[in-house]
Amino acid sequence: MSTSYFQSIGRIRFEGPETDNPLAYRFYDENRLVAGKTMREHFKFAVAYWHSLCNTGGDPFGPGTKAFPWLSASDPIQRAKDKMDAAFELITKLGLPYFCFHDFDLVEEAESLAESERRLHAIADYAKAQMASNGVKVLWGTANLFGHPRYMNGAATNPDFAVVAHAGAQVKIALDITMELGGENYVFWGGREGYQTLLNTQMKRELDHLARFLGMAKDYARQNGFKGHFFIEPKPMEPSKHQYDFDASTVVGFLQSYGLDQDFKINIEVNHATLALHTFQHELQVAANAQMLGSIDANRGDYQNGWDTDQFPNNLLELTEAMLVILESGGLQGGGVNFDAKTRRNSTDLEDLFHAHIGGVDAFARALLTADAILTKSSYSTWKQERYASFNEGEGLLFEQGALQLGDLFNIAKRNGEPEQRSGRQEMYENLLNRFL
Repeated sequence: MSTSYFQSIGRIRFEGPETDNPLAYRFYDENRLVAGKTMREHFKFAVAYWHSLCNTGGDPFGPGTKAFPWLSASDPIQRAKDKMDAAFELITKLGLPYFCFHDFDLVEEAESLAESERRLHAIADYAKAQMASNGVKVLWGTANLFGHPRYMNGAATNPDFAVVAHAGAQVKIALDITMELGGENYVFWGGREGYQTLLNTQMKRELDHLARFLGMAKDYARQNGFKGHFFIEPKPMEPSKHQYDFDASTVVGFLQSYGLDQDFKINIEVNHATLALHTFQHELQVAANAQMLGSIDANRGDYQNGWDTDQFPNNLLELTEAMLVILESGGLQGGGVNFDAKTRRNSTDLEDLFHAHIGGVDAFARALLTADAILTKSSYSTWKQERYASFNEGEGLLFEQGALQLGDLFNIAKRNGEPEQRSGRQEMYENLLNRFL
């Protein structure tokens, strides 16, 4: 690492809840054991390369506001190396174990596929040296199959085979780079895999093509020794009007119907869940029910804005409910928590990157501690079990075991008469969460 971009900032350390130091963790003690695992093992926190190192704050109404010093070199390879120096300084000073990337986050795309591949392998060589010296690893890699104009009608689902072939080549290279860097997983996000209008769309054909494309990518990676998980990241719309990976339930059905459910799991993003009119915890539970809860994109949306604002997470109630789902389902399968979040357009100091990540890390750590306390020190689990107690014995148990017919339900209902009304006691559960927060 030739240049220090954050000279005034040292290693961020755990100092406990009483500290007044804004550049310290108050709740994230990476070696603290919670529910049988260290915090580091629970979360596998990752810095998102695209937002933290590449996003300069531009929006539809104005250009970027952040003059990142690592983006000033004229040569694209040198620019990529400077950006990587900044990335590893940020990651190691935060004390986080992983990073995630799109292919062209690492280095800018060239005018030809061959030159893009050369650039990516060059920057991968540079990354390997840094990773070897500081122990940082790749949680997952992916290919940007949505940004370039060639993908305006989709990538794997594009009606032009030439575009599908180019997308395949790009995914092959991205898989090669991910495997070269020892990446533990690989993600697909179908930002353009959808449609704007059905008038010009053969939906079934596009879905078949998407499944075939995913299967080809999976087969290639497995044949070349990749042992990790493949993740699908749901989002209902934006940029497409309707995306084929609408929500967790849609993805589960898609993977199962095409026989991809043994290799693919789901990467849940908070803001994508709310755009689908679900809660984050709902999407986690759907994925967990299908044994597909793989990984998390950690962020939040703005309650007043109906788009993907990608703010850093800070909602303790929401995160505690999410951690209850994660703990009760046995944890994430292969993935971790990556901060797919960006500092605000008017947060222009380099130090803001640290404040944002520290806040997000501590929010998840505090939610984990709270959820664990609820599960071990309260009646929460007992209350939920008691609510379903009628299925634990007698005719309720026979129903669950498949030993009753519809006629049996008729006879039971006729015999028992009108059921007693039983409260769901929602407010009691909500009060319990607030008590532990």
